[in-house]
Amino acid sequence: MNSDAQTRANAAQMPVLEFATTAFTVPPRLSQATVAIVTTGALVGDGHADWNQGEETFRVLPRAQRAFRMAHWSLNFDRTGFTSDINVLYPIDRLEELAAEGIIGGVAPRHLSFMGALHDTLSTIRLDTGPAAAKLLRDDGVSVVLLTGA
Repeated sequence: MNSDAQTRANAAQMPVLEFATTAFTVPPRLSQATVAIVTTGALVGDGHADWNQGEETFRVLPRAQRAFRMAHWSLNFDRTGFTSDINVLYPIDRLEELAAEGIIGGVAPRHLSFMGALHDTLSTIRLDTGPAAAKLLRDDGVSVVLLTGA
């Protein structure tokens, strides 16, 4: 079994969380929406610490910054696309273009990065860092989030 098949087989064995209710709000029209990027690409910028295995915190990515490293702890993580073009994982330039064309209302001043490939219950994200991240984005007037994974 190759590593991709092994990864898929392992992921298929992971439990799926089920919730009694699902939160949902009606978003504004895209032309009126402030959009933020939330990625699981484990991006870090200047001054950010690298990720630790299993870490469920997030890093804040300022809108104007483009110099990031994909600091995922896994050595077999493919960074080729991101190295060629940051927008593969963090499409900030595409959001700026959409805002300039009036397709979206605006680009958030801050975006967020989490580390993906977490294997535990994610209780810290569900009960602590996730709500903190949501509050940060709401405080910035974000109404739509673009989720990207690595």
